[in-house]
Amino acid sequence: MMDDITIIQGDCLDVMKTMPDGSVDMILTSPPYDNLRVYNGEIEWGERTWKLAIAGLYRIIKQGGVMVWVVSDATIEGSETGTSFQQALYAKQCGFNIHDTMIYQVPGAGAKGSKYSYWQVFEYMFVFSKGKIKHVNLLRDKWNKKAGTRCTSNKQARDGVKTRLHPKGGTVVAEFGIRDNVWVIPSGHGHGTYTGHPAPFPEKLAKDHITSWSNEGDTVLDPFMGSGTTGVACVRMGRKFIGIEIEPKYVEIAKKRIQAEKEKYALLDMCDE
Repeated sequence: MMDDITIIQGDCLDVMKTMPDGSVDMILTSPPYDNLRVYNGEIEWGERTWKLAIAGLYRIIKQGGVMVWVVSDATIEGSETGTSFQQALYAKQCGFNIHDTMIYQVPGAGAKGSKYSYWQVFEYMFVFSKGKIKHVNLLRDKWNKKAGTRCTSNKQARDGVKTRLHPKGGTVVAEFGIRDNVWVIPSGHGHGTYTGHPAPFPEKLAKDHITSWSNEGDTVLDPFMGSGTTGVACVRMGRKFIGIEIEPKYVEIAKKRIQAEKEKYALLDMCDE
């Protein structure tokens, strides 16, 4: 434990059983993708496992909380597994709302298991909510090409007659509007070169989701913590963090990364005084 940071080495299915109902505000995670990666020396990820994980996560997230589930499918014998959608629909059966099906466009491209397929350039980011979302801080960084002009719109009646809603020209269009749900984010370190993990997601992806669906002081859980990217983002964004990881070597990497981030921000705070 590091103040507001809790890192646990173990199987998340076992650890979650010890966690109280409604004890976390947000979940941000990237679970194993079918059998694309080998974790802890062997593959143990399957339908039974992810169903238990999703059901457990629904129990421990607070009402109004958001779970972001970053995932993709393997291609086996020329067919995508469809596991991503199975997991999304099962989350709905457990009680989650599918708030948004977002896309993370990954840098570069890769084969999809067949020379007859187009290059694979994206992963799914399912945004689930437990009831009505409590915290929404939508990012406004999409440039408006009509910035500075006045917004005009018409209302069309059933008989086809149009009425201008803003006869005086409406409000001025802002320079930046709400971002869309396809995120193009550079990989940063990429391929685990610096994190030591084979499948890390970008720190910016974690930061932007944490900003969007939680407030400062909230508790964010990553049950498949890996090298600790979610925890690093939590330090930067002033959130409490709980990370669970089964592989001891990744736990050590995560601890070092998160501690280094805490020390950096502590130094910045001293400089500001």
